[in-house]
Amino acid sequence: MEDLNEVYLSPLPDSPYVKPFRFNYTQNGKKKTWDLLEIHDSVAIIVFNITRRVMIFVKQFRPAVYYNCISRQDRESNNIDTKKYPASLGVSLEVCAGIIDKNMPVEQIAKEEVLEECGYDVKVTDLQKVLAYRSGVGVEGAVQYMFYCEVTDDMKTEQGGGVDDEIIEVVEKTIPEIEEMLQSQSILPSPPSMVYALMWFIHHKADKFRKTFERTCVECKVK
Repeated sequence: MEDLNEVYLSPLPDSPYVKPFRFNYTQNGKKKTWDLLEIHDSVAIIVFNITRRVMIFVKQFRPAVYYNCISRQDRESNNIDTKKYPASLGVSLEVCAGIIDKNMPVEQIAKEEVLEECGYDVKVTDLQKVLAYRSGVGVEGAVQYMFYCEVTDDMKTEQGGGVDDEIIEVVEKTIPEIEEMLQSQSILPSPPSMVYALMWFIHHKADKFRKTFERTCVECKVK
């Protein structure tokens, strides 16, 4: 994932993922323009393994994050110095997610993403809707649909880690580790959806697993 070299910038050709354009409008009698990006809507899934009480995350290299760690002066170089700017600067810890680029229900796409990225084979009925919101409202305003699902070790397959040329590392964190992340002053370079996912889980689900764990410990001591 961090074996990075031959980094340089080039003009954007026609892209199936990002389409830049200028939005023209008149507001309160004044002509205005705003530069926008058309991108795909997406799904994000909070995955919690109830067998071992750990949340499942994905770690991957994000070029946009990496780019914004490079100084404006060095961005103009024909070859970015990867010793000065190691790949680790662009590695992001996130919840499972993916773009909606198929004509199928968002729940089905979410199911596929959990399998492809995390390696768990969940049912569509296992997915709980959490929230739909618009991301990047300054330049793109696409919709992201967030889900929650609980998995077990028995649902783990040999898949995971992404498809095609994706390089994704699956990361597990306990509830105390999640709380520690939220208490830190920064969880860069994770996106806002990651922050919301952690807060939602702690507020809505964490206590249930803490109580289950405490009850199990008490029962074990009694035996």
